[in-house]
Amino acid sequence: MRAVAVHPDAVVVTSRMWQANCIAVRAGDEAMLIDSPYFPDELEALPALLEQAGFEVTALLSTHADFDHLLGRAAFPQLALGVGESTAVRLRVEPGVAQRELRDADDEYYVQRPAPLALGSYQSLPVPGYVGVGDQELELHPAEGHTPDGTAVFARWAGVLCVGDYLSDVEIPLIAEKGSLEEYRATLARLAPLVEAAETVVPGHGSPHDRDTALRLLDEDLEYLDGFGTLPPGRDSGRQREIHADNVRKHR
Repeated sequence: MRAVAVHPDAVVVTSRMWQANCIAVRAGDEAMLIDSPYFPDELEALPALLEQAGFEVTALLSTHADFDHLLGRAAFPQLALGVGESTAVRLRVEPGVAQRELRDADDEYYVQRPAPLALGSYQSLPVPGYVGVGDQELELHPAEGHTPDGTAVFARWAGVLCVGDYLSDVEIPLIAEKGSLEEYRATLARLAPLVEAAETVVPGHGSPHDRDTALRLLDEDLEYLDGFGTLPPGRDSGRQREIHADNVRKHR
C-alpha cells in the first residue's frame, strides 16, 4: 500500500491488489474517505496512516457497489456510508452479492479476514447533487455504464476528480453484465468537462493523472468503444485481452 498527496487536502492511497485507489479529501477539520483498499492489513493500517497525515475521517463514500469499493467500513466501522441513489438501488436489489463476490475473491487469493463484510445501513445520496465535508461540498455526478450504478465525485476546491472505474491507465473499458455501452459513453461525455476543470483525476484502479493524461485516456476509451478494435496503448496485458474478448462477444 502506498499513499501520495495530490493536493494539501487530498491523499490517494493505493492497494497492492489491483492498484485499487481510495481517496481522502479534507476541508477544515473533517475528511471523507472515498472507496477503499483491499487487503485486511491495509484496512487496519488506514486510520492511523490518514490520522498521521492530518485527515480526520468523519464519513465514507463509495463510487459504486462493486465489493472492492465497499470495504471502507472494515477500516472505519463506526462511520456512516454514503452512496449514490443508483448504488443504493443496486445494493437493495442485489442483497448479499458484494459479500459473496468478496468471499470468492478472498478464496482465490487465500485472503483471511477478521470478519465478513458488513455494510449495515447506508445513506442514499441524490445524484447529481452535493455532500458536505467541513466547510466545502463534494459534487456528485452520475457515472453509470461500467455497472448499472456509479457516481463520480469532484472535490472542486482541491481540483481532485474521483471517477470510479473509468479513465484507468491499466484497465480498458469494462462493461459488466448489467452495465451498458450506451451509458458508458454517456458517462465519458459527462466526465469530459469535469476533467477539463480538474487538476488531478483519480481512477478506481491505476495511477492518478493530470488533466492532459486523463483527457488522452478519455479519447482512447471513446475510440476503443467505437468498434472494440485495437487495445489502447499500454493496456494490452493478458487480463485486459480477456476483458476485450468479452467486450467483443457482447457488444460488437
